[in-house]
Amino acid sequence: MSQTYSIRQMRKNGESISEIARKTGVSRNTVYAKLAISDLSPRMPVKRGKAKTLDRYRGVIESWLDEDAANWRKQRHTARRIWQRLRDEHGVECCESTVRHYVRDLKALRKAVSESYLDLVWRPGEAQADFGEADFCVMGTRRRLSFFVLSFPYSNVGFAQVFPSENSECVCQALKQVFEYIGGIPSRIVFDNATGVGRKVCGGVRTAETFAAFAAHYGFEFGFCNPNSGHEKGNVERKVYFIRQNLFVPVPRLSRVESYNEKLLDRCLGLAKEHYKKGVNEDGLFGEDRAALAGLPETPFEVVRYVDCKADKQGKVQIDGRHWYSADPSLAGERLIAGLGATMLSIYTSAGEYVCSHERQYGAAPTDSSSPASQLPLLAAKLGAWRNSSVRSAMPDALRDYMDGLGRRELGDGLRLMRDQVQRSGWDATVGAMQCALESTGRIDAASVAVAAARAEGGAIEYDEPVDLGVYDAALRKAV
Repeated sequence: MSQTYSIRQMRKNGESISEIARKTGVSRNTVYAKLAISDLSPRMPVKRGKAKTLDRYRGVIESWLDEDAANWRKQRHTARRIWQRLRDEHGVECCESTVRHYVRDLKALRKAVSESYLDLVWRPGEAQADFGEADFCVMGTRRRLSFFVLSFPYSNVGFAQVFPSENSECVCQALKQVFEYIGGIPSRIVFDNATGVGRKVCGGVRTAETFAAFAAHYGFEFGFCNPNSGHEKGNVERKVYFIRQNLFVPVPRLSRVESYNEKLLDRCLGLAKEHYKKGVNEDGLFGEDRAALAGLPETPFEVVRYVDCKADKQGKVQIDGRHWYSADPSLAGERLIAGLGATMLSIYTSAGEYVCSHERQYGAAPTDSSSPASQLPLLAAKLGAWRNSSVRSAMPDALRDYMDGLGRRELGDGLRLMRDQVQRSGWDATVGAMQCALESTGRIDAASVAVAAARAEGGAIEYDEPVDLGVYDAALRKAV
């Protein structure tokens, strides 16, 4: 640059080209070139890559790599296979190492582009959905359950519901419970590609039949993020972690998942804090989310999937692999209908008449939910089987001894009473009510059993603080 400056100054002072060339020791052409430069501004030190022989075939190579994304990982192009196809199909003459280096650099460039994330904008009323896992102590037994999270990225508020699985029935039931709690329906929900409601396959979307009907019933738009693209729903990914750390540590202890889920919605809303980016409280932002929700339909959706099944010789049906559910011995060999909900399974006759319900079982381990209650209708008609029935063996000792001492007519009355009460209150509540009535009155009658069963169904009263009854003891002592 100092030489350029000198040449320009000498020319400015009127010296000839020959004199300038002689004084600076450069050729006349160099002098002309230095004087012809119109812009001497600093140039960005950009590294200019050299054109490569395979650049003209880059589109072809990339099309093969794009096809590989939809294929099994063990059935994709290697660099050697790309070299062979370029040679055989396009007449490219180069060595294999040249193709290998070119493909390596091209894959690195494509990966860098794919890992660049866009700053996505979410409007009020839009939501993201995903599942997480956590341990729970259910009725004294530690179980690893799934929890469904629906988050609203605009306000960063999220809601969780606990379920034993991640199938479409659990997703729909969780969404229904959240919709009814917040009083509306999101305009759009983005799901993970691995949830039980559906997934992207070869550019198309396949949805479970139950979820498709659920979405049509509530009228919300839905979509799925791309495979291996968790960043497209980063809000709910963070919310899954946040809820697990703040609500499920230490390990929650619960008796019924249904009642726990009811309280869980309030607890999730109670986690609202100042928004990490907007600097305002999330409660206020969620108000804008709520204002953008669509109204609930007049008729709620019944989350159930019906399947045809056949009862075996004992009147049991097999559902979801190795799970057996008892129906009724009188229905042995009959075609039945099973209604699968998220947590319960109901059995109906082929004509749609209700038979019984069981807690739905999950997992690979075989289960048999045979209940003594299913034997009651047949046992009430065949009293001679009483001594060897599962109903008798499942009863407490005192109640069994009482029933053993009854005459045939009284035994029939007791079993019919038990059959009818089980339909209303369930097996456990009915047996407990019969035992309570026996201890209180020395006999079993319909009125006493109905009252005791209603009390058992209501459950024990839970107080926020322990109740001290000592004041009553003191008052009674004074009165005496």
